[in-house]
Amino acid sequence: MRLLIQRVRKASVQIDNETIASIGSGLLVFVGITQSDQAETAQHLAEKAAYLRIFDDSDEKMNLDVQQVGGEVLVVSQFTLYADTSRGRRPGFEQAAKLDHAELVYRFFCQALRHLNLKVQEGRFQEQMIVSLENDGPATFILEK
Repeated sequence: MRLLIQRVRKASVQIDNETIASIGSGLLVFVGITQSDQAETAQHLAEKAAYLRIFDDSDEKMNLDVQQVGGEVLVVSQFTLYADTSRGRRPGFEQAAKLDHAELVYRFFCQALRHLNLKVQEGRFQEQMIVSLENDGPATFILEK
């Protein structure tokens, strides 16, 4: 499982010109899932993301997590995080999980964040989405297990 986390001032997801999810300050989390990922992987990375200290304290040091700053989380499934670009010019996606498995792990990840008392919005699984964001920093992190 691979997360691409961006600290944002705001972020939103649109489908067919309709905003289906939006947050203010917080985390935009893109989630890539492999066939070997399970609920325990999702739980581990949900906790890691929730408590990742990437927000500034009063001394402008990255010492605070998303809850401590009252932030929100927008989660978007993104199988392209497991693109293999080592051969040719067209990415391969053999490492990405099959749809049914990926959706189960994705849903578990989102639920795990909610159980950590985070305000969570979601993109729509397996949909073509327009993701808009205002990156704060910029600050972008990759978590993987």
